Amino acid sequence: MPPSFLPGLINDASGDPGLFISFAFNRRAVAFDLGEIAALSPRDSLKISHVFITHTHMDHFAGFDRLLRIMLGRSKTLYLYGPEGFLRNLEGKLSAYTWNLVQKFTNQLIIYATELTETKRITRRYACRDGFQPASGPQSSDALPPLPLRVLYQEPSFNVSASILDHGIPCLGFSLKENFRINIRKERLEALGFVPGPWLQRFKQAVYDGQDPEWIVPVTQGKNHSPNFRHYTIKELLQEIAMVGKGQKISYIADAAYHPANVEKMIGLAKDADHLFIEAAFLEKDREHALKKHHLTARQAGEIAGKARVRRFTLFHFSPRYQHSEKLFYSEAMEAYSEQLKGIPGTPGA
Repeated sequence: MPPSFLPGLINDASGDPGLFISFAFNRRAVAFDLGEIAALSPRDSLKISHVFITHTHMDHFAGFDRLLRIMLGRSKTLYLYGPEGFLRNLEGKLSAYTWNLVQKFTNQLIIYATELTETKRITRRYACRDGFQPASGPQSSDALPPLPLRVLYQEPSFNVSASILDHGIPCLGFSLKENFRINIRKERLEALGFVPGPWLQRFKQAVYDGQDPEWIVPVTQGKNHSPNFRHYTIKELLQEIAMVGKGQKISYIADAAYHPANVEKMIGLAKDADHLFIEAAFLEKDREHALKKHHLTARQAGEIAGKARVRRFTLFHFSPRYQHSEKLFYSEAMEAYSEQLKGIPGTPGA
């Protein structure tokens, strides 16, 4: 089955961190971190509905200004998530500009921002027409139990979970997990004379929403010059035209110290991921320096990937002290990854 989510680093491995995840069957995307994002086209930037920020160091959040500029004057709702102190820092950015012209905008941008701490989740609303001042009404605040991993955002087809990691400051790690995957068998559509259209998305959404299998879906059938509608149940369509498979999992870890508590959280976050994007700022020879900077080495990143049994991993956030060293980073990481997988049936190191 082709994947539903198409992840890719916004910059090269030595550039600012950022992951852009495009939806394969929808004009939509989410992003993890917003460092420099000039490599993203305005068209791709406008696909973004949700952004998950690990922390607000400049190289992880400077690109918010560009995204905001692209979205201004458009009818758009943007959802942002970040760690403790995120709302204060976001409001600092928004208050740095003069907004006396926004009342003239026909279309209005609205931002919902959520801050996650060990004990609570706080959400505030910022509207363009109000100069992005936080809404004066009551804000949303949820008390949370002290769990190592929690769902930060969810909708019927997927969810995004977060873990609070230590980078000298609170820093979030993320995993996007598809609940299950629905793929349409094109050859069956043609054989049955079904005409692709909006009904297909309604059918898939009904499955994701857990609708009764006997729920009726109007299906367009017949040639394009004389289409007609027939009614099928969800159960019938699942049998006739769909394949339901295991959902995709993508994990993202940026800027985290290597110590037992953090490692345990990172392994839990990335466990059995199809693709792990993990920072590797330093080579193993600079392990002590990495510890002081609260970063991972390439070997440590590979070890975590192996212990989490991820299918594939991509390294990023290389320190600028290394030039043209990508092969060394991957050599160290793959060695550690393979060591962890030795003896596990069906894995590269077995």
